[in-house]
Amino acid sequence: MAYLLDTNVFIQAKNLYYGFSFCPAFWDWIIRENRAGKVFSVEKVRDEIMDGNDDLAQWAAQHRDSLFLALDANVLPAMQRVSAWVTNQQYAPAAVNLFLQDPDYYLVAQALAGGHVVITHEKPEASIKRVKIPNVCIGVGVAFMNPFEMLRRERALFVLADTMP
Repeated sequence: MAYLLDTNVFIQAKNLYYGFSFCPAFWDWIIRENRAGKVFSVEKVRDEIMDGNDDLAQWAAQHRDSLFLALDANVLPAMQRVSAWVTNQQYAPAAVNLFLQDPDYYLVAQALAGGHVVITHEKPEASIKRVKIPNVCIGVGVAFMNPFEMLRRERALFVLADTMP
């Protein structure tokens, strides 16, 4: 079991909680846990991140081959299952079409195929206008949690270096 991170985890970390300039330990932790086989994302998330022209896009480019899982034949049955679940719900057709073109679709399918946990800031929501990751996870039996729960579960520790004289 590994954790698969949604795009919003990276973006909110960079913009709010764990900016590269003041909390590099978060980013180091992701890479360390990736090397240990515990933290990944998917190529579609990488592509979405790299559409930006910022520090996060540069960071994603540096880790493009190890952190972001490629779509392979093992994921195709899971994609079919996720697609079938979404299309058989009461979502508006536009919401279904948007989801099936979004990195979220690939993220949930990869998690389903590999028995992984999806990490996202999204929360379940009863809406027919937008397909939310947690709703799909519940529907197809994929575990999900927010990044803070993951960090607590993994006992991540970001310790301030002793810089006092």
